[in-house]
Order: sequence, then structure tokens, then C-alpha cells
Amino acid sequence: MKERGLLIVLSGPSGVGKGTVRKEIFSQKDTNLYYSISMTTRKPREGEVDGIDYFFKSREEFEDLIERRKLLEWAEYVGNYYGTPIDYVEESLQSGKDVMLEIEVQGALQVREAFPEGLFIFLAPPSLSELKNRIQTRGTETEELINNRMTVAKEELEMMDAYDYVVENDKVELACERIKAIVVAEHCKRERVANRYKQMLEVE
Repeated sequence: MKERGLLIVLSGPSGVGKGTVRKEIFSQKDTNLYYSISMTTRKPREGEVDGIDYFFKSREEFEDLIERRKLLEWAEYVGNYYGTPIDYVEESLQSGKDVMLEIEVQGALQVREAFPEGLFIFLAPPSLSELKNRIQTRGTETEELINNRMTVAKEELEMMDAYDYVVENDKVELACERIKAIVVAEHCKRERVANRYKQMLEVE
């Protein structure tokens, strides 16, 4: 019997570097994870590609998916919708693949309710001043929007109690190594492997 895959939820405040860390993990040759691409109604940033970074949808298309219950989670964040298509995730887990979601905190809390057995990792900034600096460095947001993001970020940092692990994103390479180590440890948990060994003993 194939072991069901892990649902790995990588989340944290806007600007903490979720996308950068996720891209670094998936660029490494030894990575054995599958990325579940999120959907959003926000406009693509420079260099982002539809179907690779996000599925970019109109508000009407997104609201139709909500109505048809085709999203594992969804949230409206700073005026835009974000969500995760449910079918791809479930099919991948059933086939034994580990699936990573990179989503906002609101969405992660919804997934926690639907998939309590998932692996929830909170990516934290080294400090609030460094977080603000990273958002400003993007050069894509007004001062008002940056301040809004910082207000939301402070609220989100208080929600880390809902997660299994907290990984500080001080350096991207180190954050990736910590996340990969957590995934390996989860696969070694007694409750995940016990049934396989019990079946082995029954065969003898």
C-alpha cells in the first residue's frame, strides 16, 4: 500500500520571502516535492508567468470557482482573491506525492481545518524592520499599501500558534535546508510508518 503524500503548507506574512524560498527549494535537484500553484485575481508582477507562478483569474472566474466548491481554501487579501485548486492536491496526495502549498496566512488556517494532518510551516522574518525593508525593495507598492501590509503582518505573526513549525528566513539557503529537514522528520514519524511495519510482521 502506497504511503499517502504529505500536504506541506508554507505560509507567513506578505513580503517574508515565501515565493523566493519555495523557488529555491524547487530549483534543487534533490527536491522530491510537487508544487500546487495558487490562483489569484491580482495582476502579474514583472517576470511572473501564468500557470507557473500563479493561475491568474478575473474576479468573476474566481467567484465561480468559490461557488462550485473547487477551491481547497481561498481568501481575499489587500483587495485580491487567492486560492488553491482542490482536485490537483487530492490526486497528488493519493498517489503518494508530497505537495507544497505556498499561501497566505488566512488560507493556511482554512486548510488546517480541512486537512489537520497537514504539515504547517510558518516562515518568519528576522525582524519587522527587515520585513518592511523587503516589501519596500520590491518597488511595486505605494507607501499606503506598504503600511497596510505591515499592519496585517503584525496580526499574522500572532497567528503562528496555529502552525507546527516556525522557520526564520534570515538566509534563503538556510531556510530551505530547515524546511527540507522538517519534511524528512515528518516522514519518519511513528504514526506514519507503524502500519507499514505491522503489515510486514503479518506477512512473516
